[in-house]
Amino acid sequence: MNGNINTLLREVYAGRFTDTHYEKLTACIEKYRPLITQNRKQKWDESDVVLIIYADQFHHEKAKPLAVFNDFYYKWFKSVFSHVHLLPFYPWSSDDGFSVMDYHRVAPESGEWSDIAELNKQARLMFDFVCNHMSAKSEWFNNYLQQKPGFENFFLAMDPSTDLSAVTRPRALPLLTPFTLHDGSQRHLWTTFSDDQIDLNYNEPDVLLAMIEVLLHYLAQGADYVRLDAVGFMWKTPGTSCIHLQKTHQLIKLFRAITDEVAPGTAIITETNVPHKDNISYLGNGRDEAHMVYQFSLPPLVLHAVHRQDVTALCQWAQGLALPGRDTTWFNFLASHDGIGLNPLRGILPEEEILHLVEQLRQEGALVNWKNNPDGTRSPYEVNVTYMDALSARDSTDDERLARFLLAHAILLSFPGVPAIYIQSIMGSRNDYDGVERLGYNRAINRQKYHQDDIESQLQASGSLRHRVYHALSRMIVLRRQSSVFHPDSAFTINSLTPQVMQITRTTKNGETLEALFNISNAEQKIKVHSTGFDLISECPVPHAELTLRPWQVMWIKKQ
Repeated sequence: MNGNINTLLREVYAGRFTDTHYEKLTACIEKYRPLITQNRKQKWDESDVVLIIYADQFHHEKAKPLAVFNDFYYKWFKSVFSHVHLLPFYPWSSDDGFSVMDYHRVAPESGEWSDIAELNKQARLMFDFVCNHMSAKSEWFNNYLQQKPGFENFFLAMDPSTDLSAVTRPRALPLLTPFTLHDGSQRHLWTTFSDDQIDLNYNEPDVLLAMIEVLLHYLAQGADYVRLDAVGFMWKTPGTSCIHLQKTHQLIKLFRAITDEVAPGTAIITETNVPHKDNISYLGNGRDEAHMVYQFSLPPLVLHAVHRQDVTALCQWAQGLALPGRDTTWFNFLASHDGIGLNPLRGILPEEEILHLVEQLRQEGALVNWKNNPDGTRSPYEVNVTYMDALSARDSTDDERLARFLLAHAILLSFPGVPAIYIQSIMGSRNDYDGVERLGYNRAINRQKYHQDDIESQLQASGSLRHRVYHALSRMIVLRRQSSVFHPDSAFTINSLTPQVMQITRTTKNGETLEALFNISNAEQKIKVHSTGFDLISECPVPHAELTLRPWQVMWIKKQ
């Protein structure tokens, strides 16, 4: 075991990580080491594009959902995406998978590990490591309630009179939840997200050992990318904000060090839906923490630009993007299984502009989730809407919807980093209000599930919005994957030529250059270009002349 792992363990636990703990950790690593494939891609490139999907996304009477998805992926996605991010596919009790009951099993209603292995033959895989909390209906938590030996401190009990007013709250729900133990005593346990999601107590070395085994198991099952869910909350110290604490960063460095030891080439990706400065802190020094961080500010800033028809704020933010080294990059996305986070806008846009954007979206049918503030007020923290409907008004034509949608995704695909596309986006989905009514929570608006025959029929219906979105976005993704100028490490500059026209330039080490132009407005825009080239999207030459960009038009001009 390398010295960096030992150093981190001493920093986190001091003398409480005993020789017995070291022996258990070493045995666990050596158990999984021969099970982990070593032929991993050692770094990212322009061909890496991720599809985000639920394991039970597609249904059919002929098979369980994972087997159905394997078939659907082969038909529709194999030539488009390199990676599949399977949202938590383990047995779960709530939150569409993020209340995990058993980290080591596949939910039997979705399939088996053999289905995951079959998918791995077609695509590289990204797993969720739900490392902050687990289900109140899990065996681990039942063992805690039954006061079984070894589980006494697996979860964090707290005297309810403790002053926890400084704790950052991501939800408008109680932080502590009372539970009754086997002997009749009551304990108030830390529940950051809900009373069905009990926070793990990383102050206990046995908890760390159990979760390291989960991580190693996922690597053995083929995970090339590992997403650390809600990772910023892992370590708690009353009297502090209990988010982004030093020991949380040290735990992530520990996960990174172990992963580098047994599975070099694996990417650790942190999910922290927080202001940009805090988010990028998880890249560490560029070599010791996350390989990628979610680019949470991008989705709401693109929406802000489209709604205002003004790229100024988006460009000013992006001009300040900087990575600590070439061993890190951005994980870029516009839509995900969650809503569009607003905290990542704070510190970038004035609060009144954020509230104005939220109200615009709400008037067009979006739903809003709120959080409580320490001063007793509340603020919107998330907008729930499909990205398709977030970009356009309800009375827009399908032509207008498609144009704005493709422009937004061209921005995503032009940014440095690895792009990820949510299943509802590539399917051209609209808001699922029936799902919200049936399931009773706002996020269901963007979590529609499909019967394979029905969705294939819709995708094949020439002229339908789904058909047009799937084919146009797939083509754009393939163009991106085939052009080395989109390598995540290629040089990136971004400028606003006018408030309505944005220019992104990507340049490789060899001097190959692409100039991307975006008209983020509903009016024609005339601009001048200063070199000849070829537009990859229209497949037309671009002369040395003035250009007229149609409303919402994008050009990817390969310089000649």
